[in-house]
Amino acid sequence: MPQELRAVDWTGNSLALIDQTVLPHRTETVEIRDVDALVSAIQRLVVRGAPAIGAAGGYGVALAILEGAREGWSAEEVRAAVARVREARPTAVNLMVCVDRVMTRFDEGLDAVLEEAAAVQREDVEANRAMGAFGADWLLKRVGVDRPLRVLTHCNTGALATAGWGTALGVIRELHARGRLEVVYADETRPLLQGSRLTAWELVQEGIPHYVQADGAAAGTILRGEVDAAVVGADRIAANGDTANKVGTVGVALACADAGIPFVVAAPTTTVDLATASGTDIHIELRGEDEVLEWAGVRTAPAESRGHNPAFDVTPGRLVTGLVTERGVLEVSAGELPGERLR
Repeated sequence: MPQELRAVDWTGNSLALIDQTVLPHRTETVEIRDVDALVSAIQRLVVRGAPAIGAAGGYGVALAILEGAREGWSAEEVRAAVARVREARPTAVNLMVCVDRVMTRFDEGLDAVLEEAAAVQREDVEANRAMGAFGADWLLKRVGVDRPLRVLTHCNTGALATAGWGTALGVIRELHARGRLEVVYADETRPLLQGSRLTAWELVQEGIPHYVQADGAAAGTILRGEVDAAVVGADRIAANGDTANKVGTVGVALACADAGIPFVVAAPTTTVDLATASGTDIHIELRGEDEVLEWAGVRTAPAESRGHNPAFDVTPGRLVTGLVTERGVLEVSAGELPGERLR
């Protein structure tokens, strides 16, 4: 995959987003010129992944300023539009953190806002590359086998989900670059198949050997001894290490604990929310019922059935063997907590 691939790109007066709803069959870019379109793109998962949403949100401040100038909005109306972007997906803390950071330059004008948004994007790529190296080093030492590793991952955490390179998939890419990766098991990630549609697409671009498997197969694959470690991303990490990630993650963590293999979370420090004490305080987004009651617009459940569709679950910190950030690795289950080490 070209290293310059960007899910989020500023064109000069609009935001260009790779439309992740049509991959892997088509590669298309959506041009975003106003706040309504950006909020819709975030909620429809045109752009997704906590770091990528954060980058888009940062540029969303610039979009609000430009739209406000066209429409004659007051400063208060522009701020209200920014607030709508900030709240577009409530679980992913990066969106709020990045919007708030860029808003510190709001009174300086558009150029300052764009400068800060570009810094957010640049720093995320730098953080991802650092995470890749730290995570690969730690895993090779922790697993301690003299052969390439077999790694399981859940959802999509690559260049598509970030400002570039990737978090958990960045660790996997680093292992591959070192010749220390045998195969990847990519969970399909129901109900929207981010694993089979997006992660597998990125792995194909890199020439990385992989299997796509049903989410329900993950625990069995781990317990049969076919996996050396699981590496996943995160949408919010509490001060005690509890981690919100794509629904299905906690089952992977439980299987890793039973099998005695590392369960690793890779995320930038912008995903660590020290104001959230534990996972019980993390708001879990509930998405529309149709995502689990239908397939490609065709009803697959009885008409009387209702759908329960949490987008995320929370993995207790006691199950997180390693938390990889751009600063290094915290062994959370051994007592190295983000709230104590990342302040």
